[in-house]
Amino acid sequence: MQQDSAIHISGLNKTYANGFGALSNINLDIKRGEIFALLGPNGAGKTTLISTVCGIVQPTSGRITVAGFDSAQQYRAARAALGLVPQEISTDAFESVWNTVSFSRGLFGKPRNDAYIQDVLKRLSLWDKKDEQIRRLSGGMKRRVMIAKALSHEPSILFLDEPSAGVDVELRKSMWAQVRALRDAGVTIILTTHYLEEAEEMADRIGVINKGKLILVEDKHTIMQKMGKRQMIFVLRQPLATLPATLHPQPLVLDDDGSTLTWTYDAQAEIDISAMLDQLQAAGIRPKDIYSRQSNLEEIFMELVEAV
Repeated sequence: MQQDSAIHISGLNKTYANGFGALSNINLDIKRGEIFALLGPNGAGKTTLISTVCGIVQPTSGRITVAGFDSAQQYRAARAALGLVPQEISTDAFESVWNTVSFSRGLFGKPRNDAYIQDVLKRLSLWDKKDEQIRRLSGGMKRRVMIAKALSHEPSILFLDEPSAGVDVELRKSMWAQVRALRDAGVTIILTTHYLEEAEEMADRIGVINKGKLILVEDKHTIMQKMGKRQMIFVLRQPLATLPATLHPQPLVLDDDGSTLTWTYDAQAEIDISAMLDQLQAAGIRPKDIYSRQSNLEEIFMELVEAV
């Protein structure tokens, strides 16, 4: 286990009574103070992994250490270091925001600390709603209350399971800013999300899980560099019916209406655009415009999942 690990997982397996293997030999170190995004299709094992780390689901085998505490032998200390925001919003609809968050703190045996609760509510833009009943809040505000509840006992690690589910774009952007602020305050964030632009925007590192197996853990920027593809798009002056035979050896694709040629290449490769332009010109093609694009995380994710 690394000294800077917030969570250390080794040889983790979970097989249910019906024989279904939900997790298979998971090995993972999550660093203190990072935002780690766990990605995977539905049924991949994301929620099972989170539930196992949080002590909600018992593993079949393996070891989990949370904030230096063994999750099996030192369960209370390990659980106290964790805050969990589940997908489902579950609160007392008729209770006030202040009472809900304060009560959650008491469940962990923490002494009353009004100043801390006030700070959490202000950081999450909930202070002006502190006396409102939960049922009167919007979906986005309820989601923030769930985060405030998870932070109420001052955990050093926060799990966010689909934090933006049901939240509009404006609130989602605001939530991203608040999550970054928590990270800057020293809280380790682990999030699962179906919004891959969310992971691309926020995460320091990314893990991809599929069919219960962790198939990739890597720094976000390294993933984009190592696995990303670049494309050069040539907009043609006149449509082509077919690609000239002299260009067949090149990785060029003519679109359906013949108006653009797309050249796809490795993002790390050194390319000679002038040589390609010379070949196009030799084939009688003079583009009227050229622009480039790089593959995003969603495209890389789909390629990884389909390969398993």
